[in-house]
Amino acid sequence: MTTATTTTTTPARTVTRFLTAFELGDVATALSVVDESVRVNLYAIGLRGAGKAELGGFLADTAAAFPDLRLTVRRTIEAGSVVTVELKLEGTQAAGYLGAINQEKHLDVDQAWRFTVDGDRLTGVDAYWCQNQLYRRLAVKRLDQISLV
Repeated sequence: MTTATTTTTTPARTVTRFLTAFELGDVATALSVVDESVRVNLYAIGLRGAGKAELGGFLADTAAAFPDLRLTVRRTIEAGSVVTVELKLEGTQAAGYLGAINQEKHLDVDQAWRFTVDGDRLTGVDAYWCQNQLYRRLAVKRLDQISLV
C-alpha cells in the first residue's frame, strides 16, 4: 500500500527536509532522513568515506558554533536520484569551530552539496567549500598554525 507521503516525496524534497532541519539546529531531525549506511565526504576538512555519526558530529558542531545559522539556497539541480544544492552558509560564531577560537565573527561561505537519494533517504552526501575562505572569514591568519589576525 502506497501512502500519499511516499508518492509525493521527491529527492529534492528529501534534501529540503534535511537542510531545513540543519538550518534550525535540529540535528536529530536532519539525520532522520539519512540512511545508516550513508557515504559522507566533506572534502574541505578532509573527511572522506565517513558515515552518519561523523555527519551528525559535523552538523552538531556547526549548529553549536553558529546558533543563528542561516542557509540560503541559490540553486537546486535535481537529476534523477542526485540533487546538487548551491548555497551560502551564514552565521555569527559563538563557539570554537574547525580549530578557530570563538571571536564572534560573522561567517558567510559559499558551498555546494551533492546528495544521493534513495526513496526518502540520503545515501550519499558530498560537500564542497573553500576552507581558506572559511578561515579568512573567521580571522585565521596562518593555516599551518591557526592564529588570529
